[in-house]
Amino acid sequence: MSHTTLIDASTLHAHRNDPNWVVMDCRFSLAEPEAGRRVYRDSHLPGAHYAHLDEDLSDPITPTTGRHPLPDPERLAQKLGAWGIDHDTQVVAYDDMGGMLAAARLWWLLRWLGHTACAVLDGGLPAWRRAGLPLTVKIPAARPTAFVPRPDDRLWMSTEQVLTLSATEVLLDARAAARYRGEMEPIDPVAGHIPGALNLPTDGNLTPEGHFLPVAALRERFAAALNDRAPATVIHACGSGVTACHNLLAMEAAGLGGSRLYAGSWSEWIRDPQRAVAVGAV
Repeated sequence: MSHTTLIDASTLHAHRNDPNWVVMDCRFSLAEPEAGRRVYRDSHLPGAHYAHLDEDLSDPITPTTGRHPLPDPERLAQKLGAWGIDHDTQVVAYDDMGGMLAAARLWWLLRWLGHTACAVLDGGLPAWRRAGLPLTVKIPAARPTAFVPRPDDRLWMSTEQVLTLSATEVLLDARAAARYRGEMEPIDPVAGHIPGALNLPTDGNLTPEGHFLPVAALRERFAAALNDRAPATVIHACGSGVTACHNLLAMEAAGLGGSRLYAGSWSEWIRDPQRAVAVGAV
């Protein structure tokens, strides 16, 4: 059975020697881009390879893109193959932020390329440590294979498409409430949000220990935000198309499938000063 949304530490540990499983360490700090690679070298899950958000899971920034453009499918496929991932591989991604950063990004990227057998470690590295499970400094040898990308571009929206959303579609902004309201902006040069977007910060998907809420609680959370809208009408946004994947993952884990990603998100939206900016709460 494939794991397609979340996986717990004990299940992952039980498959630690399965040759068809590949574990990916996705730790990353926006404030210090090399921090994730450094802590990976210090210790990581046995057999885990490292994926860098900027270098591996994003394309270079251009004057018209956001901070984390979608990677070129062929280039990403080469990296996946080099890590030993093909379409028969069960992938497990983890970070140390409850999946709120690059782990959920890798999960979504694999779905975009046609590979659904990917799960995020529920609770991330802290949950693994709390369970007393082993860590290592050993860098694993990869078993290169060929990953054939089958990108499904129906899963994401461009800025041009967001500009012409229908009345039945809704943007769900995953950033912290203060950033959404425009009260502070620690990363991007303009504060506020896309007019009409609703706010549902990603940290509300997690328990105080960093695990995802139970399915019923996740469904209740999103149902309250969506107000009877169908999941397929939802487009997830954030600062750069990364943490938005956490809300998308939470919806999928709750059985609310079909939502999409605004890949460029806020940092791409504000590239054009002619695009409207809203502040305050909706």
